[in-house]
Amino acid sequence: MLKPIQSKTFQAGDAPFAIVASRYNARYVDAMLRAAKAQLKRAGAKQVRVIRVPGAYEIPLAAARLAKAAAAARPAPPAPSAIICLGVILRGQTVHAAHIGEAVSQALMQIQLQYQVPVIHEVLLLENQDQARVRCLGKTHNRGAEAAQTALAMAQVMAKLRP
Repeated sequence: MLKPIQSKTFQAGDAPFAIVASRYNARYVDAMLRAAKAQLKRAGAKQVRVIRVPGAYEIPLAAARLAKAAAAARPAPPAPSAIICLGVILRGQTVHAAHIGEAVSQALMQIQLQYQVPVIHEVLLLENQDQARVRCLGKTHNRGAEAAQTALAMAQVMAKLRP
């Protein structure tokens, strides 16, 4: 059962953020993107860079480029303090969607570990459009807003862990 979004009181401070969002399944991804941007704005984020890519499979490459730049620029901005990755993969009649979902998940984890930059994974592998509507279009269950809250929290955690 999905839990409603619980607004947290994280503040962005001067932390810049990046969002990598797929153009594929745009109806759902665009709604998550709007919710993520709104959540970051409410937290006072002044810098939110949005990068659009064709599909979910292309998200890790853009995220890796951003993470590499962030690692090289540390501690000085404007390198992102966290990278939010948004996409929707709908299962079809073949296993293709599962292969894409697994590849993206593995790649995003590796990027996060390699570059020590939080990579927030909201590339959803869903069974159907009903699941997508609930998770992406609703005001009480929007994975984009949840991704932004996680990015804000992780930016604070990582700032505390800097030497």
